[in-house]
Amino acid sequence: MHYPPFENQNKAIVEAENDFVPLNYFNIVKLKKGEAFSYKVGGYETCVVPATGSIDIDVEGFKAAGIGGRGVDVWDGEPEGVYVPTGTNAEFVCTSGSAEVFVAGAKYDKQLEAFAVRSDELDVVQYGSDDTKTHRKIKHILGQKYHDKVGRLLVSELFTVGAGGWSGFPPHKHDTDRMPEETRHDETYNFRFRPNHGSGIQLIQHEEGKPGEAHQLFDGSTICLRTGYHPCVAMPGYEMYYFTILGGLSQRSLVQYFQPTHAYQVETIPGIKDMVAKFK
Repeated sequence: MHYPPFENQNKAIVEAENDFVPLNYFNIVKLKKGEAFSYKVGGYETCVVPATGSIDIDVEGFKAAGIGGRGVDVWDGEPEGVYVPTGTNAEFVCTSGSAEVFVAGAKYDKQLEAFAVRSDELDVVQYGSDDTKTHRKIKHILGQKYHDKVGRLLVSELFTVGAGGWSGFPPHKHDTDRMPEETRHDETYNFRFRPNHGSGIQLIQHEEGKPGEAHQLFDGSTICLRTGYHPCVAMPGYEMYYFTILGGLSQRSLVQYFQPTHAYQVETIPGIKDMVAKFK
């Protein structure tokens, strides 16, 4: 499902118990200096990540100041975030001139403890190559490092390295719980491009050997993924970023199933096995 860019007016783009991706939650909140936003999502753990700007946040007594700090776009600095336990009240205040804040969530019933992730605490992996047109960097905000502190939520930022190229390749899916081959994880992306008039394509193929569907991506597009193999590609001359939310049905660790036709390319793309290992 593709939500083209629109002004959501601080209301959830992917609401709790969404019909298409019930394991995910996603909101984009835009504030000016001094403005505050509060929320509580029953049955979903969440993570607050400023795309730009800085915030102070209070999660029922757990306080973190100066979260964020990026300037004009997501390439201007490193991400930071705050984990908000299931069903907990959170309020954040914009402390910069303005801020755009992502709120990512996954369905989870148990209430854990809030914590902050600073820029020097990220789990970063870079893989692929210019030759294979798959060069990218992933900055895990809630990744392997915090596996024991989070229920089912995985939150990352993915960047193409250089202009143009493929991501999510070889094509893979994660729509069925059938361990050890695959897990069911709903996934939500929000895309950005540099320059911001750039574009890309999200492919979704549901059956091997049969045509799938394609969505043209713009700066601010949101994609929700429930089933199918789903690589994406940026046009030549443009850098692509996407904010990634994964919510598991029965476990946090993601097990991807690579499309049989293309699975052999796992052996040809440098570092891809390290990338796969980080989604835990």
